[in-house]
Amino acid sequence: MMNLIDHPDRYDLANELHARPSPAISAPGTAVYLAIKRPQNAANRDREADRQHLIALLDRFGAPHPSPGSNHYFGEIGRYHLKWEQHNEFVSYTVFSDGISSRAFDPAAFDVFPDDWLADAPGARITSAHIRVQQMPSVEKDMDKLVREWFVSESIASTWVIDRSAMIAGDFRIDPAGHMRFVAFVSEGTGKRRIGRIVQRLCEIETYKTMSMLGFPVARDIHRQLRNVDGELTHLVGTMKRGDEPAEATLSELLSISAELEELMASTSFRMGATRAYEAILNQRIGALREERFRGRQTLSEFMMRRYDPAMRTTKSAATQLETMAARAARAGELLRTRVDVERAEQNQALLESMDARAKVQLRLQETVEGLSVVAISYYAVSLAGYLFYPLAGALNMSKGTLTAMLTLPVVLLVWLSVRRIRKSLGH
Repeated sequence: MMNLIDHPDRYDLANELHARPSPAISAPGTAVYLAIKRPQNAANRDREADRQHLIALLDRFGAPHPSPGSNHYFGEIGRYHLKWEQHNEFVSYTVFSDGISSRAFDPAAFDVFPDDWLADAPGARITSAHIRVQQMPSVEKDMDKLVREWFVSESIASTWVIDRSAMIAGDFRIDPAGHMRFVAFVSEGTGKRRIGRIVQRLCEIETYKTMSMLGFPVARDIHRQLRNVDGELTHLVGTMKRGDEPAEATLSELLSISAELEELMASTSFRMGATRAYEAILNQRIGALREERFRGRQTLSEFMMRRYDPAMRTTKSAATQLETMAARAARAGELLRTRVDVERAEQNQALLESMDARAKVQLRLQETVEGLSVVAISYYAVSLAGYLFYPLAGALNMSKGTLTAMLTLPVVLLVWLSVRRIRKSLGH
């Protein structure tokens, strides 16, 4: 084995599995989460700008810099722990600290992010969350009371997770400070790593919920545009059936609609595909929590089923309707092109028949002209032959008229044979 050469990426690939360890959080503790995304073309953004923004934050605390080209970072900044990650479309910051404030969800927890540093962010906030971690009260009723005090009652989702090692709750509403709020009541003896995984799942659930919802306004816009296109396409199909307009004019309008649909698919395909991917990750993260109902309240999965799934069905419906509409336009185009081809074939057939008739007329004219040519040539040839043989008329005791009559038939025959030979040599 000593002589076996390792693949150049072997260690990097193995280390990637351990590059993002779950944070270790003790109870009581606080986590603040921030996700930043560029409004447009985020997947193709300058990722070095994200790293420079991270370095600017680290320099505020005198913390070491990430390695060049890295897309994740975990380290201490003052009395806090920072976890930074670059994703396909966004970058996230999670800051953990020990202890909780006496005031529940005190906005001062976000002071770890300086205002001028936030103003220089290479993007906009897509979501932020304030997560409070504390020991579970000895009386379950007290825990429910706190949840009702902190969250909007009609939106609360609260559930036991991971074999009742914690009860988590939130209402997925933006508070006056601009953040989402979640609480995790952890059972005694729950390890720091497990608490860290629960908090990380909450951050991921909120982020991927928000990122997948970006497809919802796109879906509504698709539905709006397709309502107009559907009317135009239905009208054109009816026109095809009735034959009210020339097929080529209808085909031109139909190709315009097809181009519009293809452009719409091209401009929305990335967002629709990303929405499906984020939705799948969200459902996987919720499933990993292994929920159990808490005091008859709705679980996270039930909240998503009632509030979130309808938006996802709308996005899926828009994508499906767009594909169906494009297929309808393509089928109509194929039918219309077939009709145009048939009409052109009929026109070509009529043109060929007309050309054939003209060719027959031309052939008759040619034959007539050739016949007249034989007569004309024969006339001149008989005259020349007469001048040639007139001296013999006296010796043969024959009149010129008789001699001319005798020469006419052979000369005409000779001229006719010559003309026929010429026609054959020309391929007629």
